Parts: sequence; C-alpha cells; structure tokens
Amino acid sequence: MQIHANLDAALAVILPKPERVFACTTKGSSNYAKLSFLPGDVLLFGPETRGLPDDVLNDERVGHRVRIPMREGSRSLNLSNAVAIIAFEAWRQNDFKVE
Repeated sequence: MQIHANLDAALAVILPKPERVFACTTKGSSNYAKLSFLPGDVLLFGPETRGLPDDVLNDERVGHRVRIPMREGSRSLNLSNAVAIIAFEAWRQNDFKVE
C-alpha cells in the first residue's frame, strides 16, 4: 500500500502505464465480483470519510468505477473492509501471485 498526494503522483510511480485503473467507490457502476482483474491493474481507494474526489473519479485514466453491492438503506462498509474485499478478490483471481 502506498499513499500519494494526488492521482498524478500515484500514477507516476506505477509502472510506465498501468494496464487499467479502477476507482473503488460507492458511486461505482460495476460490481467488483463480476469483473475480471488482471496483473498490472490498479485499485484506487479514497479516504473513508469522503471517498475519492470527483477529479479522480472523472479522470480519463480511471477507466472503471467499482462498487461493493449493498442492501438498500445500508451504510457503506468501512475502508479497511472494502479494501480487503476488492483487493482479495483481485489477488484470488490471479492465483495469489505477487509481482
């Protein structure tokens, strides 16, 4: 895990060009469990209290908005649980390999 001041700083240290960038957000349209994650994919998570800012969500380099489905009227999960769920699924799909 690494924390960066902004999206440009984050993407500058990730491979020359990330394959795909996923914004993990309650505003997402794609269910994380229905996606196929690949080596080189990047998962972005924002602060627990406010999530990812609009400038990140709307950045052209962010190709996917991913969400964890919740029951109607339920509050969202805390950040550590959301990271664990999505990151573990991506890792599982890639046979638990570490690059």
